[in-house]
Amino acid sequence: MTVAEALRAAAARLATTSDTARLDAELLMAHALGVSRSDMLLRHPADSVPEAFAPLIMRRAAHEPIAHIIGHQEFYGREFIVTPDVLIPRADSESVVEAALAAAPRAQRVLDLGTGSGALMLTLLAEMPMTTGVGVERSGKARVVAQNNAASLGLAGRAEIRAGDWTARGWADDLGTFDLVIANPPYVETGADLAPDVRDFEPAEALFAGAEGLDDYRIIAPQLPGLLTDQGIAVLEIGASQGDAVTKIAEDQGFATQIVKDLAGRDRAVVLRH
Repeated sequence: MTVAEALRAAAARLATTSDTARLDAELLMAHALGVSRSDMLLRHPADSVPEAFAPLIMRRAAHEPIAHIIGHQEFYGREFIVTPDVLIPRADSESVVEAALAAAPRAQRVLDLGTGSGALMLTLLAEMPMTTGVGVERSGKARVVAQNNAASLGLAGRAEIRAGDWTARGWADDLGTFDLVIANPPYVETGADLAPDVRDFEPAEALFAGAEGLDDYRIIAPQLPGLLTDQGIAVLEIGASQGDAVTKIAEDQGFATQIVKDLAGRDRAVVLRH
């Protein structure tokens, strides 16, 4: 069987598992061949199928995310290392980056709450060459992923990844203030019916936040005035149905707010200003 034939068969097999079955098959084939997807499509369709391909398709057929299988995910045009210890960066979150760049284009110091893979903060640092950042993360394994991503992107000198838990007393005592605070906190309702790709493979502690999915916003919002400079901006990622609720939480703390939508027209972030 050639690569082209195997791709057709794999896409058919994955059709009941994935909405992007053909793309999944191509990414896994490129990974098995050790080449880029474009190179695989252009130069290798008549090649023999590598033995590694079939086991990869079996893993995807069992709903394991592509990013976990191949070990990385593209975000904002850059490649980020991904493991099961962090949320997989998603294209929807690129709207959070856009909102932050638009709201605080001259930010000198950025704080990322729950940094995970570091995708949000490291993307901002890459886009703003004079900016430094602090990523706070309570998971030691996630901190290792973020540190590795900072190193691979050449940003280790401007990105500090440190232990911290915004639910703990005194966690921010020595942080100082920031021109920009970003966060993609847990915001899924406990008991929500998630796709198996997410439910069975991504870290629950980074997903769930109480019956309404709002617990962490209620903890973070009152702390933001002490973390922001006088002209500082906060940008919080939200679920598509949480705009009104998170706006109310922020406005109760004295912030002016703006909802930012993603490319699909869904609420995706709230921008907070003093």
